[in-house]
Amino acid sequence: MPARAPHLSPRPLAVVLLGGFCGTALRYAAESAWPSPATGWPWATFGVNLLGAFGLGALLEGLARRGPDEGRRRLLRLGLGTGLLGSFTTYSSLAGEADLLVRGGALATGAAYAVLSVALGLLAALLGVLAAARHHRWRTARRPAVSTTVDPDADPDAPR
Repeated sequence: MPARAPHLSPRPLAVVLLGGFCGTALRYAAESAWPSPATGWPWATFGVNLLGAFGLGALLEGLARRGPDEGRRRLLRLGLGTGLLGSFTTYSSLAGEADLLVRGGALATGAAYAVLSVALGLLAALLGVLAAARHHRWRTARRPAVSTTVDPDADPDAPR
């Protein structure tokens, strides 16, 4: 009998579901705390998307530097990346809000919001990748060096 496809396995699905629940709740809290005015800049969605893009870049870079996408790393990617950050960010709301701004007569604001959201989202993701890479280099530099050189003249049976 063939193994179950990973996307149909109960554990990864549960991890994505839990992360998605938490991310949606966080986004709802942000949108409730900073509601968007009808023709004003949607700050909550803008901030949530930039923060989520940064977080996803940092998460994926950090996980990639720690090894292959399997086991615990895969569950972290699914739970935090796909679940939490996937539901926290809301590019469908970005599109809807940009459309409402344009339809409401705020063409320049709607266009600027759409363009800046995407451009700064890409920049935020890149900054997340760079931050995770720098953190990885910092952590690696703090570890004590372990000598892996072998002395060809050493007696392997000698007491150490």
